[in-house]
Amino acid sequence: MTEKDRALRYGGDYNPEQWPVHVWDEDVRLMQQAHVTTATVAVFAWAKLEPAPGIYEFGWLDDVLDRLHAGGIRVILGTATASPPAWLAHRHPESLPVSIDGVRLAFGSRQQFSPSSAAYRHHAMQLVTQLASRYARHPAVEGWHVGNEYGNHVPRSYDHESAEAFRIWLEKRYGDIEGLNSAWGTAFWSQTYQSFAEVGVPSAAPMIRNPTQVLDFDRFSSDALLELYRAEAAIIRSHAADTPITTNFMSFFKEVDYWAWAPHVDVVSDDLYPDPADPRSHVLSAATRDLMRSLGAGKPWLLMEQATSAVNWRPPNVPLADGRHRLNSLQAVARGADGILHFQWRQSAAGAEKFHSAMLPHAGEDTRIHRGVRALGLELSQLGDLVGEAVPARVALCFDWDSWRAVEQDGTPAVVDYLDTVLRFYEGFLRRGVTVDFLHPEADSTPYSLVVAPAAHVLSDDAVRALASIPARGDTLVVTYLSGVVDENLHIRLGGYLGGDGALRRALGVRVEEFAPAPDGTAFGVNGDISGGADLWQELIRVDDAQVVSSFATGFAAGAPAITVKRDDRGGAAWYVGTRPSSALMDELVSDWLADGDVPAAFDHAVGDVETVVRGGRRLVANHAATPVQLTIGERRIDLPGYGAIWTEA
Repeated sequence: MTEKDRALRYGGDYNPEQWPVHVWDEDVRLMQQAHVTTATVAVFAWAKLEPAPGIYEFGWLDDVLDRLHAGGIRVILGTATASPPAWLAHRHPESLPVSIDGVRLAFGSRQQFSPSSAAYRHHAMQLVTQLASRYARHPAVEGWHVGNEYGNHVPRSYDHESAEAFRIWLEKRYGDIEGLNSAWGTAFWSQTYQSFAEVGVPSAAPMIRNPTQVLDFDRFSSDALLELYRAEAAIIRSHAADTPITTNFMSFFKEVDYWAWAPHVDVVSDDLYPDPADPRSHVLSAATRDLMRSLGAGKPWLLMEQATSAVNWRPPNVPLADGRHRLNSLQAVARGADGILHFQWRQSAAGAEKFHSAMLPHAGEDTRIHRGVRALGLELSQLGDLVGEAVPARVALCFDWDSWRAVEQDGTPAVVDYLDTVLRFYEGFLRRGVTVDFLHPEADSTPYSLVVAPAAHVLSDDAVRALASIPARGDTLVVTYLSGVVDENLHIRLGGYLGGDGALRRALGVRVEEFAPAPDGTAFGVNGDISGGADLWQELIRVDDAQVVSSFATGFAAGAPAITVKRDDRGGAAWYVGTRPSSALMDELVSDWLADGDVPAAFDHAVGDVETVVRGGRRLVANHAATPVQLTIGERRIDLPGYGAIWTEA
């Protein structure tokens, strides 16, 4: 590996088609001064590349790539298919997406295509073929960026082509109409189908739609977008088999199942825009970085987009305070990123995102933002020793898109925010300086001493067995409320929740008889060996052979078990948490779980607003608060300014 390969990638989206040619040389000069290594080019350039059907104009792109290459800037080349041109909508209005209410969306924004549109796919693949054949061997191109933020604006379309594709997908999944009727429970409300031709998409309906139909359409829609990505990637591979291909994920994005997508990208990449007005935004950011690393099975990933300051789509668009752009970037590097890119290099003068910050703002190079960009580029250029390094973790948190979608459907026991539930448990470990991986419930958990499954609502039989095996092998399992309630077809696990064949109930030593969600705003206590506050959720838990750690002090389930543990002769422990703990209660529980799992923590007590993580031979310690902080890690005392971060030896 050369020294250049050992460098962290730094740069962002570059949209020269928005600017006159004389600006391009200035861009390259300023990129060099800012230590930029990488530019992502042509992501939204379809109309410039193909101004009319089959008429291609590549001369300008040849010029841009040659200038970047001459300046030592590497290129991740976009396929430009995320924003179809006006001529496609005009000639093929059937390619436009249809909303759940039957409204066909118009041209004039971006992503105005149905994922199942034959016309869109035909023209998109023709463009990708032209790009791949022309630029596969261009010396500047070190990677390909397919599409952009799949599903961000149109995660699903309810048009006729999508309905037909959905029927084909269902027939492959279930084999025959009897299989579909069984899976969907169509005996309820007289919904039985006699053939696949009768099945439609779950458009707007008078009342609650069939839950399994809705979930299957979510699954299908994610798969339809993945099929588009894979079709473009296959064309690129036929011309450039060794060049990495990616597309940008979007943090925890409910509409697209990234566990299914991740095996098909060569490098996981992500777009993340932490909200500077949210004092807890660093929790979501840290979790997102850990998710991206986990999606790639621990391999380094790429931060494809972030902002240098304000975005343009929040009310209001608060700027990043001094230090926070650097802080966000170093957090990503410490949690496994091998590159820090942005939207975008030069701030647009026109269009929908003209007020979105960039590496080079409207006011030019002599600005707060651009000085910070240059300083960060220099700092990242000195962290090449981290390239390719892993981030160790002994704790895993189960995360599942089916559970997310199902638990938030209509007709469930309560309004439960799945992601918020997961992040509350994640934050308990973050406050102790413990690094966490994310894990699919069916995945191999043997590398981890402690596995937490929050609100694992949908569990297949394989997932039930996988979780039940954790305490049996001598490790620690934590399962929370709303887990194991339904199978993959959203059929209730009968006989007391935590279902399946009973393996998980036996492992935990409890079963759940009845849910008792609390009225909004109602808090209640739990008392026992561990006492504290809780809210949102109560259950009637029946104990078989577990130990009651805490019981509900008030509320519907007063006196009933709230938190239990069952210890195995081989040293394993299986905890069940039947409520949503307060932060203080969570900290107590995390201490016990870490002790049971024999997992060391960087902080000897919970520390708010500060995170630490080890990668390679370095430890990042970062303060996400505006006020200075003093703390101790081991024997080392550390002083951090507001929004400050330092590297120490691991």
